[in-house]
Amino acid sequence: MTDNRHYRALELDKILSMLADCTGCDDSRRLALETAPKTTLREAKRLMDYTSDAHMLSRRFGAPTLRGVKNVCGSLKRAQMGATLSLPEFLEIERFLKALREMKDFRSNYEGEKATSLDPLFESLMPNIRLEEKIGYTVVSEDEVSDTASPELASIRRKIRNSQAKVKEQLDHMIHSPTYQKYLQEPIVTMRDGRYCVPVKAEYRSEIKGMVHDTSGSGATIFIEPAGVVEENNETRVLKAKEQQEIQRILYELSCDIGNHAAAFIEDYSAIVELDLYFAKARLADKMNAAVPALTDDGKIILKKARHPLIDKTKIVPVDVSLGCDFDVLVITGPNTGGKTVTLKTIGLLTLMAMCGLMIPAGEASSVSVFENVFADIGDEQSIEQSLSTFSSHINNTIRILEKADDRSLVLLDELGAGTDPVEGAALAVAIIEKLKLYGAKLAATTHYAEIKMYALQTPRVENACCEFNVETLSPTYKLLIGVPGKSNAFAISERLGMDGSIVDRARELVSSENANFEDVVTKLEESRQKLEKEHEEAERFRVETERIRAEMAKQKEEMEKNREKELEAARASAKRLVEQVRAEAQKLVDEIIETKKAAESDSSEDMAARARAQMKTGIARIQDIADPISGGGDDYRLPRKLIRGDTVRINGMSKDGTLVGLPDGAGYCTVQVGIVKSKVHISELRLVESKSKKNTLGGGSVTKKVESTSRRSAALEVDLRGMDAEEGVLEMERFIDECVLMNLKTVSIIHGKGTGVLRSAVHQALKKNKAVASFRLGAYGEGETGVTIVELK
Repeated sequence: MTDNRHYRALELDKILSMLADCTGCDDSRRLALETAPKTTLREAKRLMDYTSDAHMLSRRFGAPTLRGVKNVCGSLKRAQMGATLSLPEFLEIERFLKALREMKDFRSNYEGEKATSLDPLFESLMPNIRLEEKIGYTVVSEDEVSDTASPELASIRRKIRNSQAKVKEQLDHMIHSPTYQKYLQEPIVTMRDGRYCVPVKAEYRSEIKGMVHDTSGSGATIFIEPAGVVEENNETRVLKAKEQQEIQRILYELSCDIGNHAAAFIEDYSAIVELDLYFAKARLADKMNAAVPALTDDGKIILKKARHPLIDKTKIVPVDVSLGCDFDVLVITGPNTGGKTVTLKTIGLLTLMAMCGLMIPAGEASSVSVFENVFADIGDEQSIEQSLSTFSSHINNTIRILEKADDRSLVLLDELGAGTDPVEGAALAVAIIEKLKLYGAKLAATTHYAEIKMYALQTPRVENACCEFNVETLSPTYKLLIGVPGKSNAFAISERLGMDGSIVDRARELVSSENANFEDVVTKLEESRQKLEKEHEEAERFRVETERIRAEMAKQKEEMEKNREKELEAARASAKRLVEQVRAEAQKLVDEIIETKKAAESDSSEDMAARARAQMKTGIARIQDIADPISGGGDDYRLPRKLIRGDTVRINGMSKDGTLVGLPDGAGYCTVQVGIVKSKVHISELRLVESKSKKNTLGGGSVTKKVESTSRRSAALEVDLRGMDAEEGVLEMERFIDECVLMNLKTVSIIHGKGTGVLRSAVHQALKKNKAVASFRLGAYGEGETGVTIVELK
C-alpha cells in the first residue's frame, strides 16, 4: 500500500497486516502489504470476483497453502544461464515444484463444477512431476547426494566402501595385535588428511613403518599411516576424486534440465503466489465473518449490519448506514464515546476494503461504491514541533482535502469545526459542508454543534444521524439512528451523576431560547421514536409468532394428509396380496379337480368343476370386498359404549389417533384434539380406539391384520452428527436425507461441528455423490458458520 495518510487514518494498514498474516510465503505476504484500493469499478470487481471464488472454493474444498515455499526465481535464472546450482537450491526448487503440483491438483477437486474467475490462473500452472521426482532421488539433504543419482555414482561409492573396509580390517588387526599394542598410544584407528592412521608413541616411531601425517600438540603422539595400507588409501583417494567428478556431472546435468524449464517455472511461481494472496483474502473473510458486497461507481454506499473489523465481534454493535442514496451529506451527532467516530471509520474502512477486493464484515445486502479518492480527517493531530494546535491541524487537513475533492470523492471529517470558538467553528463547519456538497462529494461528518443539526434539518440532500445514548445507565447503546439529530445530554448526565440541581437549572436558563426549544423538539422526537420502536418490535413479535403457528399448522396438516395416503396404500397393498394369494390357491385347487376328473367325461365331473369355479368366484368376490377395509364396510360401525372425555378416538379417513376433549353437543358434534390442532367432528365420524389389532374372519379360520403407520420419520430440519466418527456420521446423514426426501423437505442442516474438519470433509464428499442433493454450503454468520452445512435438496 502506498503511504497514504488518509488510508492510515482509517486503519487500512492494520487490515493489510491481518491479510499478510494469512498468507503462506514471503512474496505473497509482500503483495498483501502492498495491496492498494482500485479506483475503477472494473478492477475492483475483478479483484472481488477472485476473492469471492477463492472463498467459495475454500469453504467447499479447503484452501491450498504455500507454507515453506521460498522465492526460487534467482536460482532458476542462474540455472538458465548454465550455472550449477547448490544442493540447498535444489531442495528449494523441489519444494516449489511440490507446491506447484499440489496447487494444480487442488483444481481437480472441483472438476465439473461451474467455472470460476480463478480458472485461468489454475490452468496456466504447468507442474513437472518428472523433474520433481528427479531432484527427490538425487538430492538427499543440503550436503549429500543420493547413491541413486546415477549407476556410476553408486558403483564408485560401493568401491570406496570396499576399499575403506579393507583398510579398516588391516588396521583393526594391527591395533589388536600384541606385537603392536605396546607401540600405540591408544588402540584406535583415526583419520588424518582423509587417510586412515594409527596413533603411535613418539619413542616408537621407528618401530612402525609408514608415512607420518600429523603429531599431537604435546608431541607425544605421532599419527602414522602404516605402509601396508598406503596403496589401499591411495586407491580410496582416487575413488573419492572420481566421486566428486561424478557428483559435479550429475548436478550440472540436473541444473541444465531445470534451466530448460526456468522461464515456465518463473511464471508458475508468480501465479501460485497470486493465488495464495486470493486464498489469504478468503481466510481473512472467514475470520471476520465477511460477505461480498455489491460494487458500483454511482457514489452510493449501503451498509447493512456493518461491523468495524478491528473491534471484537462479540462486543461490536452492528450498524445500518447509507450515504449517496437519499442524501449526500450525513451529519452524525451525539455524546462523546457514543460511537460517532467508529461509525465514520466503518464507512471509510469498509469502502477501502471493498476497493482492495476484500470481503467486508457486513450483511449480504450491502453495497459499496468505488471512489477516485477517499479522504479522512480523523483524530487529534496536534503537533508541538510544528506549533500547530488541534484546530490548526484539522484546518490544514481540511484545506488539502478541499483542494482535491470532486464528485468522485468520499470525505470523512471528525469533529468538524471543533477546537475554536463554538459560534465561529459552527459557521466554518457549515461553509465547508456547503463547499464539499457543491463539489458533489459524498460527505460524512461528526459534530456537537446545534447549528449544524439545524442546517441538516433545513437543507435538501443533508441528513442528521445520531448515536443513541441511555441516560438511565449513562452509557451509549452504539445504535446509529438515521434521520434523528443527537443530543449532548450534558444536563441529564450531570444530574444523574449528582450535581446540584440548582446549578443545572441555572445552566438551562443560560442556554438561548432557540437552542432550548430545539433541544426540547429533539427530546420529544426521541421519546416518540422510542415509543414507536417498542410498538413496532411488539407487533413484529406477534407477526413472527403468528407466522410460526400458521406454518406449524400447515405442516401438521400436510403430514396428516401424507400419512393418511400412505396408510391407505399400505392397507390396500396388504389386502391385494391376500386376495392374490387366495386366488392362486383357489385356481390351484380347481386345476387339481379338473386334472383328476379329466379322464371321466361324465356330467358329474363337469358339474363338480363348475361348482368349484362358482365357489372360487364367490370366495374371491368376498375377499375383494374386504380388500379395502378403510373405505368400505364402515357405515355399520357402532360405538361399543358411550364416549367420555379422555377417550382415544380415530376420525374416519385419518391415520392419526386423537383425544376426545369435548362431549357431543346438541347437534352431535364433539371436540377432538389431534396433536396441537382441535377440531369439531360429528360423533358418527368417530371410532373408539381400544386395541391396535383387528381380527377379520375368513372361512372357518381367522386372520389377524395389523395396520400400523409407517410414517414415523421425524419432521426435524437438522441432524446432529457431533461425536460420531466419519463413517458413522455419513451413514446417519444418508438416512436423514432419505427421510427428508420422502417428506418433500427442501432445505436441511447437517451439524458436524468444527473440530479437526475430518467429519466435515467426509460429509461434503458424501453430499457431492448424493443424487438427492442439489447444492450445499457452509453456514453463514448466525447459522453456525463452519460447524454446519446447509443442504438444498432436489
